[in-house]
Amino acid sequence: MPTSFFAHPMSDFKSAQYTAIISDLHLTEAEPVNLRFPLWKKFKTRQFFYDDVFETFLRHIEEKAQGNPIELVLNGDIFDFDSVLNLPDDPVFHVSWIEKHRGLYPRAERSRHKIEVILRDHMPFIRSLREFIVRGHRAVFVIGNHDLELHFPEVQEEILRHLALPEDKRGEIRFVEWFYISNQDTLIEHGNQYDPYCMCEDPVNPFVRGYNYIALKLPFGNLACRYISNGMGFFNPHVDTNYIMTLKEYILFFFRYIWRAQPGLVLTWFWGSVATLVHSFFDRLSAPIRNPLKIEDRIQVIAERSNAEPRMVREMKELFVAPAASEPMLLARELWLDRAFIVFIAFFLIFQLMSFVRSVYELSFFWAFIPLFVLLPFFLFYSKSVTSLVSSYKEPDDRVLAMASAITKAKRIVYGHTHHTRHEIIGSVEHLNSGCWSPAFLDVECTKPLDQKTFVWISPGEHNTRQAELRKFVEGTSELMMVSNRGA
Repeated sequence: MPTSFFAHPMSDFKSAQYTAIISDLHLTEAEPVNLRFPLWKKFKTRQFFYDDVFETFLRHIEEKAQGNPIELVLNGDIFDFDSVLNLPDDPVFHVSWIEKHRGLYPRAERSRHKIEVILRDHMPFIRSLREFIVRGHRAVFVIGNHDLELHFPEVQEEILRHLALPEDKRGEIRFVEWFYISNQDTLIEHGNQYDPYCMCEDPVNPFVRGYNYIALKLPFGNLACRYISNGMGFFNPHVDTNYIMTLKEYILFFFRYIWRAQPGLVLTWFWGSVATLVHSFFDRLSAPIRNPLKIEDRIQVIAERSNAEPRMVREMKELFVAPAASEPMLLARELWLDRAFIVFIAFFLIFQLMSFVRSVYELSFFWAFIPLFVLLPFFLFYSKSVTSLVSSYKEPDDRVLAMASAITKAKRIVYGHTHHTRHEIIGSVEHLNSGCWSPAFLDVECTKPLDQKTFVWISPGEHNTRQAELRKFVEGTSELMMVSNRGA
């Protein structure tokens, strides 16, 4: 493990007056414009990069802090490793066929290449972050589900190399495993640990050992993005309604946008879904690399980075949900493979029946359409009755909020992950969600942006306490967003 990052003395991260929290930037490589099919991954092209907006945002929060130091918390999914398809020109490692088409596996040398590609395409972002830190502020990276590869020390070192901070400023950057306690009053998590489709099974021991390599175990959602979304460029993965549809909506979407550009979409979906299911199953069987003699040291390091106590790390880990990969049939339904299996069985049985009948009577195979039409209403009824559970796990429930608050003694909890802004009082806990900055559009043409650019701003309040606001950054300034209350 590289030690240069950890060798530099850290600043005192335990206290902060001003804290800005943003999440879900989803910075990734720039997609070349497809001249033949310009809507192919249009959301990922350089015209929708917002690096310059980020620089203006940093200047804005400095003005709000009136020259005081700011703690900038980059709360997960800042980088999107799953969407990077770039391959090194002269790789020192073997690149498999599936890596060439769906992106490199999460291994140290491959993940380092991916972060190099992302940072190269987002130099204004990294430059403005560097200047922000040099001007006297600090930054905390909380690892989310789409940037799990930040767990690799090599990736962290690559970010530091691009930042090129002066020696006395390298300690102003910190990477934390899944949560961070700001000023002892605010718990900050990405929130994916309460989503069974996107949770890191063990962020304390995130690596698994393969044959002559060490890899990162990815959740189901990451694998689906890699094997399915990366091959279906007309679906925007940043908006749930772009890829979670009814059968009728899928058919209409296909004939409106896809049938000319990707007529074999069904095959792309099918093999991508099978690859996702198989990879999820075998990853579930892989045991994390654990060293019993060093587990307490590991817990201690996580606690120190997170401004927590070792006991808090262990107790917070107990709140995790079980990974969806432990239920293969659930994943098959989410991937629509159950419906594909029903169609396959129906065709197989009808073919066998027709073959038997034709051995006795001379009938045309067109008669096979009769049982197909008879079975069609039952199939449609079943398809309509199966609903996706992905969205139902997007927000942590009241129990998790109450338990996390009791464990960390924080009365305020900030999440990301869902891309939906929230500010509410639930019981005795103030809950906020910082929303997203990702290139999210409601349409394939990218003419209906969600364009949130939202953040949580925590500043000194009355009676030596801090107050939190949910704000939206618009044209160089920010405006306060509405506050809702639930369960107060």
